[in-house]
Amino acid sequence: MRTFFSEDHRRHFPQAELNGGQFVTPFERPSRVEYVLNRLKECGLADIVAPGAADMEAIRALCAPDYLDFLETAWTEWKAAGMAGEVIAANFPARRMQTARPPRDIDGKVGYYALASETAITAGTWIAALSSAASAQAAQAHVAAGAKAAFALCRPPGHHATADMYGGYCFINNAALAAEAFRRDGAERVAVLDIDFHHGNGTQDILYGRGDIFFASLHGAPEDAFPYFLGYADETGSGDGEGATANYPMSPGTGYDVWSGALDDALARIRGFGAEALVVSLGVDAYKDDPISFFKLDSPDFTDAGRRIGTLGLPTLFCMEGGYAVEAVGINVVNVLEGFLDA
Repeated sequence: MRTFFSEDHRRHFPQAELNGGQFVTPFERPSRVEYVLNRLKECGLADIVAPGAADMEAIRALCAPDYLDFLETAWTEWKAAGMAGEVIAANFPARRMQTARPPRDIDGKVGYYALASETAITAGTWIAALSSAASAQAAQAHVAAGAKAAFALCRPPGHHATADMYGGYCFINNAALAAEAFRRDGAERVAVLDIDFHHGNGTQDILYGRGDIFFASLHGAPEDAFPYFLGYADETGSGDGEGATANYPMSPGTGYDVWSGALDDALARIRGFGAEALVVSLGVDAYKDDPISFFKLDSPDFTDAGRRIGTLGLPTLFCMEGGYAVEAVGINVVNVLEGFLDA
């Protein structure tokens, strides 16, 4: 299995994250991917290549033009306004204050496009986000050209980003971008399976009205877990997409017995949907020692999960998402990939 990875991810390295009422070292940091790269090499999965430039036409087709303009210029505008630190949202269009008119002032503009305050924008965020999208695009093209599978080691991740909003450490939705690419390359039906602990709200938002791309997410119940306001089981799609969304919210302390049952149901739904290609949002923060999650999966469980996914027999693209127990993230990610290859 070939891995696509860009060193430009290092351009995005916020120094602070708002968590628990204080600024802490961000959970999403460059060392995460170093652990994954090292484990890939240890396990003989050392076919690692850099992607080419991002396909901006495809990104513009997915994302709102004003949002992309914001991402590209936010740091410059922030500094021009005399702000001392990194770009962090503090003002949001709360309930009954919704508007489709972004403020001109950068402080308000940041809140308009942000999902939450934990995700900072730095001088290199735009370049890093594009490089992450480029990895997903290159990996998808590799699979579309005939490879059984590929791994896009995306950083920053993408599944919380909508077409016009960032947050949850995400800026461009790599999984949705890849799913759209499979459709353009001729797949009549595509599935996106999100196994990250946190609900893939951005992917759901982008695909909710689509009947040609199935979306399934296994995640912490929104009553208890970020992003809180989406991911309920009764969210099943709208319009042409009715029935093409499947959410599996689970309670604190969920172990592999329950989680794997949800996975099996999601895989059965994907089979029934008739998907011709699969995108997996590969987060491993369901791990028992993850610092910002509450499931109880252990490392061998990820191997079994990969094997179950592999039984679909579909051309498959894995896009890296979350996983913040950094010393175990490489083991858990590669366990999924090896399980898939052994299926």
